[in-house]
Amino acid sequence: MNGQRQSLTLLELQQELQAMISQFGRGIWVTAELSDVRERGPHCYMELIQKDVQTGQTVAKARATIWANVWKGLKYNFLRATGQQFASGLTVMVCLNAEYHPLYGMNLNIIDVDPAYTMGERERRRQEILKRLEKEGVLDLNKELELPEPCLRIAVISAPGAAGFGDFINQLLLNNPRRIAFRPELFPALMQGSGVSASVRGQLDRIAARQDEFDCVCIIRGGGASTDLDGFDDYELAANVAQFPLPVIVGIGHERDTTVLDFICAERVKTPTAAAELLASRAEALLDDLRMAAGGMLQLVTDIVGDSRQQLAYLDGQVRNLPLQAVERAGRRLDNATMILGQMGRNKIMPMFSRLDRAADMLKSVSANKIALAGQKLQSAEALLGALSPQAVLNRGFSITRVNGKTVRSAADVAPGDIVVTQLASGIIETKKY
Repeated sequence: MNGQRQSLTLLELQQELQAMISQFGRGIWVTAELSDVRERGPHCYMELIQKDVQTGQTVAKARATIWANVWKGLKYNFLRATGQQFASGLTVMVCLNAEYHPLYGMNLNIIDVDPAYTMGERERRRQEILKRLEKEGVLDLNKELELPEPCLRIAVISAPGAAGFGDFINQLLLNNPRRIAFRPELFPALMQGSGVSASVRGQLDRIAARQDEFDCVCIIRGGGASTDLDGFDDYELAANVAQFPLPVIVGIGHERDTTVLDFICAERVKTPTAAAELLASRAEALLDDLRMAAGGMLQLVTDIVGDSRQQLAYLDGQVRNLPLQAVERAGRRLDNATMILGQMGRNKIMPMFSRLDRAADMLKSVSANKIALAGQKLQSAEALLGALSPQAVLNRGFSITRVNGKTVRSAADVAPGDIVVTQLASGIIETKKY
C-alpha cells in the first residue's frame, strides 16, 4: 500500500455507477412532473422534475427520452385516455429504463405511461382545492346566488377573437329572433397557459369595482387540449370566483372538459354556446310568463267589465220601475185621505167656517186703524228726509268737495296737481291744487 490511498479513476467510477444502475434500473415506475417537453423528429425529449410541496422549488431533475418506437403509440394512447396532450406541466407516472453513460451521464428512457395516474392527479389537485374552500366556508357562496330576472347586462371574460367568444356572441345577439336587448361587455383575459389565473382574477377585480352595472359574469373558453385548461384548476382563482358578489356562469371547453370552477360557480354549462343559450332561454321564459300574465289580466278585466254591464242593466231596470211604483203608492195614499175627509161629519166643518168669519171681521177692523197710524208716521218721515237731503243742505249754503269722484274730508286727501270739484247749490267750481 506504501501509505497511499486506493482510488478509482473517473471512468472506473462511472463504470461502477453504470453497472449498479443497469442491475436495477429497468422497468422502474417513477412519478414526476414533465418539463421542457419537445418533439424532435420521431423522438420526444424532456426533463422530469420534482418540486418541494411547500416552497415549489425544484429539488430533483433528470433528462428523459421517448424513442420513436414508443413515442408514436404512447402519445396517442395518452391523449385518448386523458383527453390531453403529453405536455409540460403534467404530473405523470412513467415506466422507464435508467441508463448511465460514462461520457453523457444518466438518461432515462421512458417506455410506458399510466394515464390513470395523471387523471387521478388532476382530480386530486381539484379535490384539495375544493376541500380547502369548504374548510374556509366559501365553497357554496357563489352557487347560492341566483341569476336575476331579467339577466341582460353581462360581463364576459374571454379571449378576444377566440372562437369560443365568437360562438357566444353569435348565439346571444345574432341568433336572437325575439330581439332581446342583451348588453354583453368583454373583459379580455388569457384563456390558457400559466398566466390564466392572474389574468382572469385581474378582470374579476375590474368587474367587482363596477358590479352595479352587471347582472352576471360569464367565463367562457372554447375547447382544446385538456392541459390548456389546467390554469383554471387554481386555488387563488377558485377562491375569487367562489366569493364573487355576482353570479358566475362558467362555460369552458367541450362536453368532456371539467375544471374546478365548474364546482363552485352559480351556473355550469359545457360550452360558450351553451352559456348564451342559457341566458336566452331564461329571458324568453320570462317574456312568455309576462305575456301569459298580461293575457290573464286582460281576461280578468274583460270578465269584470262584463259582470259590471250585467249589474248596470239590472239596476237600470230597477231604477226605471221605482218612479211608477212610487206614484202608485202616493195615489193609494191620496185615495185613502179623500175617503177619510169625506167621512168627516159636517158638524165638525161648519164650526170651523164660523170661526173663520169672525176672525176675518176682526182683521178688517184692526187693519184699518193700523193703516191710518202708519200713514201719519210715513208723512213725518218724508218731511224729515226732505230737510236732510243733499240739495237741502246745499241750499243752506254748504258745498261738497270731490277729487276724482271721491268726497274730500281732509286737506291731506288732495295732492298737488289734483283737480278739485266743488259743488254748490246752483253750480260747480273746478280748481287745481299747486
